[in-house]
Amino acid sequence: MARVKMLLVEDDAALAELLVFHFKREDFEVTHTPDGEEALLLARETAPDIVLLDWMVEGISGIEVCRRLRRAAETANVPIIMLTARGEEEDRVRGLETGADDYVTKPFSPRELVARVGAVLRRVRPALAGEALVYADIEMDTVGHKVRRAGEVVALGPTEFRLLKHFLEHPGWVFSRERLLDAVWGHDSDIESRTVDVHIRRLRKAINVGDRPDIIRTVRSAGYSLDTGI
Repeated sequence: MARVKMLLVEDDAALAELLVFHFKREDFEVTHTPDGEEALLLARETAPDIVLLDWMVEGISGIEVCRRLRRAAETANVPIIMLTARGEEEDRVRGLETGADDYVTKPFSPRELVARVGAVLRRVRPALAGEALVYADIEMDTVGHKVRRAGEVVALGPTEFRLLKHFLEHPGWVFSRERLLDAVWGHDSDIESRTVDVHIRRLRKAINVGDRPDIIRTVRSAGYSLDTGI
C-alpha cells in the first residue's frame, strides 16, 4: 500500500517536530510548512492525501487556507483536520462549515491525533487506511472479523463487533444512545435506546477481561466514548 502523503501546516515549531516524528513513525510521508501561502503552493504542486491545518499560521489564516483548498479542483476532496486552541462551539462550527472534516482542540495527545487521522481516512479514503483499526492495545481486523486486546483474541457477538468498530473509527468522540442506534442498528430501527446500555455492558465484559482498564467511558448525560483517559 502506498504511503499516505500528509501536508502539515503548523507554525509552532516544537509541536510540528513532535507531529512529524509521530506520523513518520506511522509511515506517513509528511511535508511541513508554517506558512499558509506556502501550504497552498505545496498542495497545488502535489495534492496531499490529508491536511493537518492549524487555525493560526503565518501568512494567511488557516481558515482561509481551508476555504481556498476547498475551492481548488485538485484539493476539493482532500480531507482536512483543523488544529486549534479555539475550543468555543462557534469556532468549531465555523471551521467545519468552511470545509474541515474534523476539528481537534489543543492540547491533544499525538496518539489521539494519529487515531483521528486514521478515522478520517477510513471514512473519506478507505483505500488509504488499510484493513485494521487500532486504538491503545485493541486491534480489529475488519476483513477477518477478529478482535485482539494486548495480543489476546476477544470473542464478540455481531452487534458488539459493530459497536466496537464504530468506536474505533471515532476514538475520543462522545456518542449519545440515539446516535449509536443510528450508526450501529440503522435509522429505521425500532430498538429502544436503553438497549444500547445492554450491549455496552456486553462489550465491556468481553474486552475488559483480567486487569485490563475499561476504555469505554460513560459520559454523564451525554453517552459513551472510547477513551483511555490519558
